[in-house]
Amino acid sequence: MTRNIDKNTVQGFGDEWSAFDHSDVSTEAFDEIFSDYFSIMPENIFDGKSVGFDFGCGSGRWARLIAPKVGKLHCIDASEKALSVARSGLSKQTNCAFHHSTSDELPLEDASCDFGFSLGVLHHIPSTKDAMKECVKKLKPGAPFLVYLYYAFDNKPFWFKFIWKMSELARFALSKMPFPLRFVFSQIIAVLVYFPLSKTAAFCHKLGVDTKNFPLNYYRDKPFYVQRTDALDRFGTRLEQRFSRQEIANMMNYCGLDNIKFSDKMPYWCAVGIKK
Repeated sequence: MTRNIDKNTVQGFGDEWSAFDHSDVSTEAFDEIFSDYFSIMPENIFDGKSVGFDFGCGSGRWARLIAPKVGKLHCIDASEKALSVARSGLSKQTNCAFHHSTSDELPLEDASCDFGFSLGVLHHIPSTKDAMKECVKKLKPGAPFLVYLYYAFDNKPFWFKFIWKMSELARFALSKMPFPLRFVFSQIIAVLVYFPLSKTAAFCHKLGVDTKNFPLNYYRDKPFYVQRTDALDRFGTRLEQRFSRQEIANMMNYCGLDNIKFSDKMPYWCAVGIKK
């Protein structure tokens, strides 16, 4: 049976998390980013007793904030290199278990978890829908699943989508390069594109200008470290898929999730659903 995995993409993320383990991001900045994703998650799951999973844990950046709030957290990733970074960053957390696994072979019992989340991962898997369905199987009925998937710019004007299409040409070329070159060119993009555009958005925002459609507006108040990481993520990843809000809702419903709620703030689209 063909595994639902793109090996080049997995290897690339292992290299990325080795280069950016997020240990240099300030607590204040990281808490704000955490809130951007988790503000729609039901708070009652963070009761110190719940058991859940982080699928595609990467460097463990989200697990570091979730683990102290729950009983047990399963950190799952298809990259052994990424898991090594996560283990190191979470070495002081005694309630974390680490699993080297794809979505096809999740090492958890069905209907065993009180919550689950997968942020910025499923759109890098060949069949996003099948991967999500496997994750949902591990949840108890009534348990929430939080997901962040790249949006298809369905809430943006035409010219914004055109700029993205042009950037895809760069990603297509850069993502096929060896990691050292991907890293160097992505950091050049971070310096020459991410930084000036984010600062322009920040300046205009202070002047009272509506910057919601400014390219890279999300990074106007984010550390440069985050911009560097995301530049590598954006331009160094082989497989990337994007979905509209409606497509994500339909996918979540197909996978067995109900009461779907979307966050109306950046980044788009972040949604939570409850297992039927």
